[in-house]
Amino acid sequence: MHYFLFELGTEELPDNVIVPAIKALQRSFEQKLKDENLKWGKLRIGSTPRRLSIYAEDLPPRQADIEISKVGPAVNIAYTSDDELSPAGRGFLKKSGGSRADCYIHKSEKGEFLAVKYTQVGKMTEEVLRAWIESSIAQIPVPKKMIWNSSQVAFSRPIRWILALWDKAVIELEFAGLTSGNYTYGNRYQMLEEAIRIEHPQEYERKLEQAGVIVDRERRRRLIQEQCSALMKESSFKIKEDSRLLDTVTNLIEYPQAVIGEFEARFLQLPEKIITSTISQNQKYFSVYDERGNLTNKFVFISNGDPACNDIIRAGNEKVVAARLEDAIWFFSEDTKHPLEDFLPKLQDVVFQSQMGTYAEKTERLIRLSEYIAEELNLSESTKKKAMRTAQLCKADLVTLMLGEKEFTKLQGYIGQQYALVHAEDPEVADGIYEHYMPRGSNDSLPQSDCGAICAIADKVDTVTGIIGVGLVPTGSQDPFALRRAAGGVVQILNQRSWNLDLMALIDFAYHLLQEKVPVEAEQVEKVKDFFVQRMSWLLKELGISYDVVASVIGTDVSSFPHLIARARALQELKQEDDFIRLVIGFKRVANIIATEKDFAEIRVELFNSKAEQDLHKALGILSSHISEALEQLDYTRALHELVEFGSVIDAFFDKVLVNCADLELRKNRYALLSAIRNEFIRVADLSLLVVESDSNGE
Repeated sequence: MHYFLFELGTEELPDNVIVPAIKALQRSFEQKLKDENLKWGKLRIGSTPRRLSIYAEDLPPRQADIEISKVGPAVNIAYTSDDELSPAGRGFLKKSGGSRADCYIHKSEKGEFLAVKYTQVGKMTEEVLRAWIESSIAQIPVPKKMIWNSSQVAFSRPIRWILALWDKAVIELEFAGLTSGNYTYGNRYQMLEEAIRIEHPQEYERKLEQAGVIVDRERRRRLIQEQCSALMKESSFKIKEDSRLLDTVTNLIEYPQAVIGEFEARFLQLPEKIITSTISQNQKYFSVYDERGNLTNKFVFISNGDPACNDIIRAGNEKVVAARLEDAIWFFSEDTKHPLEDFLPKLQDVVFQSQMGTYAEKTERLIRLSEYIAEELNLSESTKKKAMRTAQLCKADLVTLMLGEKEFTKLQGYIGQQYALVHAEDPEVADGIYEHYMPRGSNDSLPQSDCGAICAIADKVDTVTGIIGVGLVPTGSQDPFALRRAAGGVVQILNQRSWNLDLMALIDFAYHLLQEKVPVEAEQVEKVKDFFVQRMSWLLKELGISYDVVASVIGTDVSSFPHLIARARALQELKQEDDFIRLVIGFKRVANIIATEKDFAEIRVELFNSKAEQDLHKALGILSSHISEALEQLDYTRALHELVEFGSVIDAFFDKVLVNCADLELRKNRYALLSAIRNEFIRVADLSLLVVESDSNGE
């Protein structure tokens, strides 16, 4: 058995590229071997900022030989009158991979056919791997590519070397203007110019570690955790857990060395997130807290340099942090000389979207939307005023020095909250300013205050309606304004707070406010409503509602999302019961009979010529009354049970009445009756979209 090693050496890759790239490389390698019927034993992947590698053991020297036997076209088609292969015969031979010498006549009960039989000699594994290397690099997924030399190869960063070994032999190939070899390079800060010769794949990781590179990413990650814990062991301090930052740092270094640094204690007067943003987001360092959970003036960074130079490296990192915090404390001091309200006029100079106007205009819309939402929810006058004040101030921090200088752009909302508190703004308003951006991502929390929730809904609805209103509808892969996240946030907030807010009416009001800036056609309004309905459907599925139940209820009244959820849960609970399954089958029969009909006449009672028709019509009137009562009380379980009880009347009707009778007048009247039944059912749910057990067995 044999060993294989491949390493792609590059300039420093962005940290967000490394993990997807190496996983794609691994999948590609495994799939290639499976496709080529080659087995392997131990497999290890490696990655650092400057390399992606695959190491495999126990590979066979070559593929096994395969006996190929294929039957093609009939003899009279495969040969010409001259006993030569016809185009059909030659096509079969080419497709089969055989030669003329491999041909024979296959006889069977169906006749005589051209056939081939030959032994396909297995390819050498080394050749398979060479072909894989040449094709796999181009298939590595990277978000942005660059071209750096005349080869015109595009990759995330320039490729500097290719290491390819089959046992001790180099797998010779050329790619991106480079020739493969048996050498690699160590840590950039220790052995930049000194090539490391790898004589055999088994010595790869050991030699690189000696040169300051730990190839195993998971091992580097564990080492960082262990080193950070060791630094805090003799003190009461602790590092705040941050798995995302840990992953980022792991991708940024090749040989971790955890080092403690610190900044002047006077900077601790800054709001905490300004400091941690500087340390964690900008510098990729770890913040340190005391035993009471208070932020300290210490931080831990992971050095990739020579441990002997840690003191010099520490001083350099402390200098960078001090410079950033010095800027921040000046911004904070200058900004807080004025109340947040004083920044509002500057919003007139900041464009939100070219057709939707400035942030000042958006702020005016948010105030009106927040007032509307609070009134629709029958909230107190005090809450309404606080929500409107939140809407007035929520965008003001965008024009502060702290955010305007682009140093702390990810802190929008938080900066506004802190500045509001400095000038004794109501704490609920301050919290609302911070929370109105929530949820910022799939794992973010939702607003906890009424002010935050109201303004979050107002802001997101204004953005979605306006952006789609100007024609910028998200596509499958493009959503530059994060409209899906915004619309999803709205329905999540409504669900969490069980707010009975008519979302469709809110969209209409939002468009009313936009009309002066963005004249909107009715078609665009419907697109926005459909867009929000899609997000409702998404959240219902996230809440565990089966896809067919979602489809069944999403076409009903969607004005109140909490009510839609209650309707879906009631339907999901009932759909497995035998009586309900029979009802679904009966309703589908109703729907199928009139599926192609478009126009229905008024029901004419005088045309009923059987008791079953009369009973069905009478029961329908009672059902309509009961359904109205149940829906008015939001009792969807009762509404569904009313439908179940009505199911027996439908069954009796179909047992005794032929709907598609020869008499056109009678048939049209029965269609009208079935249409009325369908309309009544759809007030609760479209049962024809439910999948029940009988759907799969042909009933």
